[in-house]
Amino acid sequence: MKLLFIGDVVGSPGRRVLGEVLPRLREEHAPDWVVLNAENSAGGLGVTPKTARELFELGADALTLGNHAFRHRDAYAYLDEEPRIIRPANYMKGNPGRGHTVVEKDGARLGVVNLSGSVFMKAARSPFPEADRILAELDGRADHVLVDFHAEATSEKVAMGWHLDGRVLACLGTHTHVPTADARVLPGGTAYVSDVGMTGARDSVIGVRREQALESFRTQMPIRFETADESPWVNAVLVESRTDGLAASIQQLLVTP
Repeated sequence: MKLLFIGDVVGSPGRRVLGEVLPRLREEHAPDWVVLNAENSAGGLGVTPKTARELFELGADALTLGNHAFRHRDAYAYLDEEPRIIRPANYMKGNPGRGHTVVEKDGARLGVVNLSGSVFMKAARSPFPEADRILAELDGRADHVLVDFHAEATSEKVAMGWHLDGRVLACLGTHTHVPTADARVLPGGTAYVSDVGMTGARDSVIGVRREQALESFRTQMPIRFETADESPWVNAVLVESRTDGLAASIQQLLVTP
């Protein structure tokens, strides 16, 4: 089984470049599953039903989110209704949406889990016992489990990788929009990377127009940020599984149109 996971899709430039590149990735790598992080897909912040449906039409089997999951109120009902889109499981239980899901295709079952870090992030509960609780719930219900750990601190991400090693197919970090160089299969068989990166404008400051980000840093004044569109690329990883549901390999993909 091959899983293609696409890093944070940022705004319309990210959606456009994904639409250009994904058919080629499908042809080259023949993934069985495609999962996207969509938490920046609507104007660079959050998700809307429209942008989520566009990503599903591109071929996503599931969408994960993050700290901007509730940015757009018109998405709240959609998060409750659409089982293929998930937000961090360790948010308040009464918040819209769900924190994990199981998607099925050709008789195979993929469990997808979304967790938020607690270091420099807002989360209602620690992601570590939350991960344990969800894995117990998914026991017998999924053939493979993917965890999108949407977190700021690399130390917390690395710790989560070790916490989940041997229990899930992959623990993939998102949120910082910068691809890290530590992709590997951990000793217990879990594919890990601290951050997959982003799908959007490479000539930017993590997806924002660079002149606006620079002005904000230089002046320390409020600046209205806009999504950049220069030199778009797709950041992703391809994970191949073993027969026991764990990982045989992880390959980093940094692709331009």
